[in-house]
Amino acid sequence: MVKLRARCIIVGDAAVGKSALSQMFRSDGGHFQKNYSMGQYIFDSAGRETFVGACEKMWGQPSVVCVVFDITSLASFNSCSRWLERVRAHCNGLQVPGVLVGNKSDLSSRREVEAAVAQEWAQSQGLQYHETSAKDMENCDAPLLSLAQAFYSLYQDRRQMIQGLG
Repeated sequence: MVKLRARCIIVGDAAVGKSALSQMFRSDGGHFQKNYSMGQYIFDSAGRETFVGACEKMWGQPSVVCVVFDITSLASFNSCSRWLERVRAHCNGLQVPGVLVGNKSDLSSRREVEAAVAQEWAQSQGLQYHETSAKDMENCDAPLLSLAQAFYSLYQDRRQMIQGLG
């Protein structure tokens, strides 16, 4: 059996729900909590500018990226391009699969970012788009499962390329 390990970087502004999404995935949707512990291969960027430099040192070369924004905050959506640029600076020119996640769909009555706008931006950046609610445990596994599928597909492509060289 072959085990594949991907380094997943989760980025976005503070308080958009990065830690909550990560914890929901790790707990298999078991519970929504306030105190978090991250897995060895999922790196949460902390979101605050004062911590970003330290977090970037831990990133290494990411395998996949998850950019998260709060659908009730246009400012957090506008920051996504900056976050994506930061991650791509660590990729050494390699293609890194990614997703854009609009979190807090449970607050849709306060929505500032329309799904169509987010979807269009995600496609322009080569990302898949998902909307989630970590609080209501809705669709939380979809973004990371999508990343896993994209990483596996990329792995298969690289494996075939290497086999073709021999």
